[in-house]
Order: sequence, then structure tokens, then C-alpha cells
Amino acid sequence: MDNNPIGVFDSGLGGLTVLKKIIEILPNEKYIYYADTDNVPYGTKPKEEVKIYIEKAIKFLISKNVKAIVIACNTATSIAVNDLRDKYDIPIIGIEPAVKPAIEKRNGKRVLIMATPTTIREEKLQNLVKKLNVFEEVDLIDMPKLVEFAERMEFNSSEVKKYIEDRLKKYNLNNYSTLVLGCTHFPLFKETLLQVFSNEILIIDGSQGVANRLKDILENKNLLGNNKLQINYYNSGKIANKLYIEKYNRIIN
Repeated sequence: MDNNPIGVFDSGLGGLTVLKKIIEILPNEKYIYYADTDNVPYGTKPKEEVKIYIEKAIKFLISKNVKAIVIACNTATSIAVNDLRDKYDIPIIGIEPAVKPAIEKRNGKRVLIMATPTTIREEKLQNLVKKLNVFEEVDLIDMPKLVEFAERMEFNSSEVKKYIEDRLKKYNLNNYSTLVLGCTHFPLFKETLLQVFSNEILIIDGSQGVANRLKDILENKNLLGNNKLQINYYNSGKIANKLYIEKYNRIIN
């Protein structure tokens, strides 16, 4: 047993969609959620710049004696997870687009992957698609402004819907049976995405896989906690103020 907290890190509030899923299967833990609100979004910034932000976040979480770290950010995972695992000796769990389950459930139709520009460019996603040998069945589209909308807590507005529709104009949506959300901010737009596609589209993200992986690792290493659920929120290393805490709790709850 280990009652130290679990660190969960994202560029902003998107990682809360992952934390919510983790809490469902690991409710007896303490959590530290680190949102890098000073530097969000990551997905449109240069790789080397984002690496600096990631390193600062990881060092902060380690200073809080976390027993494991979840990088609840596809962009940060694609840029840095392998280097971080080599550097630190605590479990570090990343997230990646759920391409494999999407392919398994596509029912003869195509799969569309939505992500940030950096996630789409980075080798991690490209290698995943290559490994599965599904280049002919998959299309990738970057949706950078969705992160900005999410940080403003704007998920269902007419402006959001118009942005999604404009980005998808060149695609025949009837060709797709499955939509993969390759950014942890994007599940917050599920309702709007279903309006744009149809209620028949299957929307998949990687949060359940991350939660399951974290639980397996903690069980195998005898690190499961026995706590009353507790979440402490930090914004770029500073304790989140009341307004942010209320906003974050609305997503978690």
C-alpha cells in the first residue's frame, strides 16, 4: 500500500476527462492535478519549447512525492514520454489516440482521428498507424481551436459547431463509422460532435485505457492507496484559485 498522491498533468483542463475516468476505477486515492494554464495550448507550439514546460511540470509533481504520473495530454505524451521514463524511476503513464480499438470497430468504414497539429506530426501517432498497417482506412485532421474553446468552457456554442463543420467540409462524413479523439480536451465536445456527424458515429478516446493501465501498474507494484478521495489542483505550479477549482470540479463531477 502507498498513500502518496497520483500526479495527473495536462496543458490545461482537458486532462480532467482522463482524471474523471481514473477516479471511477481508483476512488480511494489522492490526486494532484497540474494544469499548465500559463502555456496552454501545447499543440500549436514548437516541440522544444513544449519540452521545457513538460519538464517543469514533471519536476513539480515529483517534488510533491507522487507515486505515479499520468501525462493526460496526447501532445506531451508524443513529445516526451519515452525520455521521461528513461530519466525518472517512478511509473509514468502516457496517453495516445485509441486507433486500434477504432479499427476493430469500424465495420468496413473509415476512421477519422482528430488531434492537435503536434500530435499529428509527431512520430508516435504516425508509427502507431504504420504498425497497425491502416493508412488506407484512416484520415487525420488537426483541430487546434477546440483547445482554446475548451479552456473558455465553451463546448456547445454555435461558434464551436461552425468551426467543426468548417474543418470537416472536405470530408464525406457518411464514410466514417468511428471518430478517435486524439486530444484530452476533445471529449468535452462530444455532444456537438454527435450533432455534426450523427448519433450513429462511434466516438472513442484513450482515457479508459490509461485508467486501466494505471490501475494494473499500481496493483503490480503494490502501490494502491486506501484514502478518502482528494484532489488538489495546481495551475503551472501555483495553487488554483477558487474560480478554477469550481470550473475543474464541474468537469470532474
